[in-house]
Amino acid sequence: MAWLMDGAARQDAAAGVAKAVAPDAHVAGLRWHADRWWWTDPEGAALYLWAPGRDAGAPVAGTVPLRSRMPDSVTAFAFCRSGRVLLAQAKWLCFADLAAPPLEGLGRRPPHPAVAVDPAEPRTAISDGSTDRAGNFVFGTAASNAQGGIAIGSFYQYSLQHGLRRLALPTVSAAHGICFSPDGRTMYFNDAASRRIHQCDYDAAAARVANVRPFAELADGQPRGAVVDSAGCVWSAQTGGHGSSGGSSGSAGRLVQYAPDGSALRSTPAPALHPVRPAFGGPELKQLLVGATGGMHLMDGGGACGLPDALFDDKRT
Repeated sequence: MAWLMDGAARQDAAAGVAKAVAPDAHVAGLRWHADRWWWTDPEGAALYLWAPGRDAGAPVAGTVPLRSRMPDSVTAFAFCRSGRVLLAQAKWLCFADLAAPPLEGLGRRPPHPAVAVDPAEPRTAISDGSTDRAGNFVFGTAASNAQGGIAIGSFYQYSLQHGLRRLALPTVSAAHGICFSPDGRTMYFNDAASRRIHQCDYDAAAARVANVRPFAELADGQPRGAVVDSAGCVWSAQTGGHGSSGGSSGSAGRLVQYAPDGSALRSTPAPALHPVRPAFGGPELKQLLVGATGGMHLMDGGGACGLPDALFDDKRT
């Protein structure tokens, strides 16, 4: 498969404002890095980056998104200390180089496979992932659509020092919402087929979890991706349950902010039926974007400030 990294053929047209960037994209992973928004479109097998313009501190149309074609779908990714990027592709974790300046995006060489994920179980694929505060990559898997949502997904931690280590968490049908408290000692996660967000004690050095307990219950709808702000609040993208139909199939999605104790602080209707992932970025990490099945959308963060993503530690000896 061709690996294209420069030229107008790899650029998609952006909408006029940030509320509808790449409106045809199915956004999965979403990160702010090096003054750029980066996101993956697993259905289009592509990684995008976008350098927005500025209008009173808010993102507006700037350059058009640059698309890097992928040899496989990517659902999650993390930037590395070395300058590479770690990609979660179906059942593999792979490393890819960034393009050398003045080019942007990924380099010309195909991703280099690092480790296979649960190769003996063909019914699952990686569904979500994030670095913990110590620079390890923590991710989960989901049952394929053909499996009818059976609970065969698991959670893992990956590091160069220890390789792949499975976390002792309950199996799920679709692992999502993986994020960490500011001190890194609490991990949040959910099963996207459920109405509950969980939390647990997390030891990054030992890849050990304990005291798994509910964090928040949803009256309706289902939780997807999540991010933690500098105050320790959890922002959860949720499908359905915010409209006259009252169900998750036909009503609008929402973005819910939870206090560290699990109480809901605010719920904001999302501009898309299926919001997938929130992320903080922009100057001082005060812009809040939500990726969805209909592109990226600017949301009101109420003055909240994000935390910088920890870089994956690929320089350990």
